Amino acid sequence: MKQRPALDVGGLPLHGLGSASPTWWGTLAFMLIEGTGFALVIAVYLYLMSLAPAWPPEAPPPDLAAGTMVTALLLASVVPNLLLSRWAAAGDLRKVRFGVVLMTILSSAPLIVRAFEFAALNVSWDTNAYGSVVWLLLGLHTTHLLTDLVDTVVLAVLMFTRHARTSRRFGDVQDNALYWNFVVVTWLPIYVCIYWLARV
Repeated sequence: MKQRPALDVGGLPLHGLGSASPTWWGTLAFMLIEGTGFALVIAVYLYLMSLAPAWPPEAPPPDLAAGTMVTALLLASVVPNLLLSRWAAAGDLRKVRFGVVLMTILSSAPLIVRAFEFAALNVSWDTNAYGSVVWLLLGLHTTHLLTDLVDTVVLAVLMFTRHARTSRRFGDVQDNALYWNFVVVTWLPIYVCIYWLARV
């Protein structure tokens, strides 16, 4: 019987899950970069707020309804998203198919409400510095919602093809679930800044 050399990696899987995957590390690095961007814009918001004699200047505070509904929808999606990640880790194709379809619906809902949220800010993006920073915060987060929705739709389609049973696809679903958690978590300080600090 022929012995394999000590450094032979032929028996290793083609794709790892979680931190064993380069895609996972890429997603994590992307989230760190984008999280830094959000933190910088929030710092600008707080700086402008500290300089203003009244906040928001020359505008009423944003209406709470749309932003609070987006927050509720995002928080409601956390448990299904965590379940989807666990199902992907277990390689349960039937549950993963259900989960990605459900998450497609759940990630679409905040975007529908977000369409009304911009009008509820009660200020235009070019009115003053306050309007610019508030629209920037909401616009950045909307971009992340759209990005994740597109990724989730692509994964939902792939999970119904012949490529669905590969460990790589399950790893992609896990990475997408990780990114959705980031989208939810980053919204919370933005929500506080836009809707509650304007009422202090």
